[in-house]
Amino acid sequence: MIELKHLKTLQALSQHGSLAATATYLHQTQSALSHQFSDLEHRLGYKLFIRKSQPVRFTPQGEVLLQLAQKVLPMVKDAIRVCNEPSVCALRIAIECHSCIQWLTPALQQFRQTWPQVNVDFKSGVTFEPQPELLSRELDIVMTSDILPEQELHYTPMFDYEVKLVVANDHPLAKKPLIEPQDLADDTLLLYPVQRQRFDIWRHFLQPAGISPNVKTVDNTLILIQMVAAKMGIAALPHWAVDSFEKQGLIKTKTLGSGLWSRLYAACREGEQRQPAIETFINTATNHAVENLSYVKSVRGSNAYAPTETQLSGSSLW
Repeated sequence: MIELKHLKTLQALSQHGSLAATATYLHQTQSALSHQFSDLEHRLGYKLFIRKSQPVRFTPQGEVLLQLAQKVLPMVKDAIRVCNEPSVCALRIAIECHSCIQWLTPALQQFRQTWPQVNVDFKSGVTFEPQPELLSRELDIVMTSDILPEQELHYTPMFDYEVKLVVANDHPLAKKPLIEPQDLADDTLLLYPVQRQRFDIWRHFLQPAGISPNVKTVDNTLILIQMVAAKMGIAALPHWAVDSFEKQGLIKTKTLGSGLWSRLYAACREGEQRQPAIETFINTATNHAVENLSYVKSVRGSNAYAPTETQLSGSSLW
């Protein structure tokens, strides 16, 4: 029945001495403040202060509640301060793709400059599934494009990116203006060693067309690029991840169909997305990516679990 706002108002009334001065301090009308007190007194069944006294004089019941306010409100203020302070001493972060490290490292460095007291432990790879580790509290943030809607996780949109076909400079597909699923039927598709259903190109490009090319797994992005350049296969990777290799003349990128787009999310446990260290890291990484990566689209203002119309739902980092 007694709320924090009532305790704050009682404390303000004690400090300012009258309804008029208290109303001004609280940016309310005196009538509204008087009505608030009358309603509270009616619910409690007793008066809290003498209306016509100058300065205001509290009743015995009002004095009890005023003492409660003076005890409780500082505790609430201290608790909120502790919640907002960088009390987290370690932040365990994971990402499901080797190729993301090249842009994430500067973001990590920038975060450390702002939060030097937080020890950041970073894990990357393609052979593990980090979201279950997030739920078991072994990780704090996972950057992923795979959404597990049935789990108690919160996904903050970071940015959209295009997945491009990567081929050798002299590969027959390098000169083809439009890449269709059947163009890949007789080639070798180089994939990371995870389930094929986690790949955008497999789920949303090849499988709907009934195309199943030969697959070879590679667990290192640099080796994968070298194999593509040597015409040992083709691959599908984020455009920004292979842009530097294309500028060096090592490979060529091609648009898959009308464009295969995906969205990167920062996943954390539900209810922890507003923790200062976690929120700061996500914002820092997102801002750095949008400002420095080529071929990405900002998704500011987007909600979790809300893919754009151009995005292919349920996508992954590959």
